[in-house]
Amino acid sequence: MNAAFWLGRRVLLTGHTGFKGSWLSLWLQQLGAELSGFALSPPSQPSLFDAAGVAAGMRHQLGDVRDLAALQQAMQAAQPELVIHMAAQSLVRPSYEDPVGTYATNVMGTVNLLEAVRGCPSVRAVLVVTTDKCYENQRSSQDAHWGFREHEPMGGHDPYSNSKGCAELVCAAYRSSFLAEAGVQLATARAGNVIGGGDWARDRLLPDVLQAWSAGTPVRLRSPHAIRPWQHVLEPLRGYLMLAQGLLQQGSACAEAWNFGPRNEDARPVAEVVAGMAKLWGEGAQWSQDPGQHPHEAAYLKLDTSKADSRLHWQPRLSLHEALALVVDWQRRFAAGEPARALTLEQINAYL
Repeated sequence: MNAAFWLGRRVLLTGHTGFKGSWLSLWLQQLGAELSGFALSPPSQPSLFDAAGVAAGMRHQLGDVRDLAALQQAMQAAQPELVIHMAAQSLVRPSYEDPVGTYATNVMGTVNLLEAVRGCPSVRAVLVVTTDKCYENQRSSQDAHWGFREHEPMGGHDPYSNSKGCAELVCAAYRSSFLAEAGVQLATARAGNVIGGGDWARDRLLPDVLQAWSAGTPVRLRSPHAIRPWQHVLEPLRGYLMLAQGLLQQGSACAEAWNFGPRNEDARPVAEVVAGMAKLWGEGAQWSQDPGQHPHEAAYLKLDTSKADSRLHWQPRLSLHEALALVVDWQRRFAAGEPARALTLEQINAYL
């Protein structure tokens, strides 16, 4: 990744108030990009966006991607060369509670984003972030040596996963119908379960674990044997930046779908991840299985990232243990009073 490439680069980032969006915003600010953001209010209290003062280094606009007119106005105000679309309803269980809102945000929000791009001649490239869950998942633990590859069918059992598969199909249609002939390069990025300091979102494993242990109570796990591709948030974000750079420098050669996931050995069961966290946390770190009834979630997820390796020269740098250690270090130092912005930038610089 070429740091000089980003200096003064006009970027519009949707979803910049979220956990991943806040990390990416701080990284782009440090690289010297001219960054604009469009998103709802931060999804949690506390939030990394507020704690790290993310808004101070960018043009910050609150808005809903379901509002086409507001999105078009933000696009025209920013006049970006690059658009990174991360705004989403990003959780499985809430998608069962509000399927209409999930589809409206993840499908029509993507349509609105691409319509706004069509009306903004400054845009040269678009990166839409979806998820590893967008694939039609019929696999079991017996298939653990196979990761999903980019050409495999879209699908998804739950509304969240399915809506992200739909968003991928929307992107493919807009690429072939409108954007390619206009010279706008569009790629999609599919990443696994990200972890990192400053994540206080509900219904996510590590925030739930850390909240419970900080309160001195055991954490209750819904699916301790479910396998997920765990990775530190900086790993896919580096992939997004490398892919975006490729879109602007190499054009249509990069205008495809891309997987960004951890090393094969780091697609691990939930219980093993929690056990690794417990060793780092120390006394009081306990867990038990939640015996209640829960909506369906995939038992097995794993990504094949050989395409990103061979063509973008992107590979994961951090082991799962190193990623967990970074999370615990960030959370403990923040709890001790260290500034969130400084902590986040320190970990970005150490990672680089």
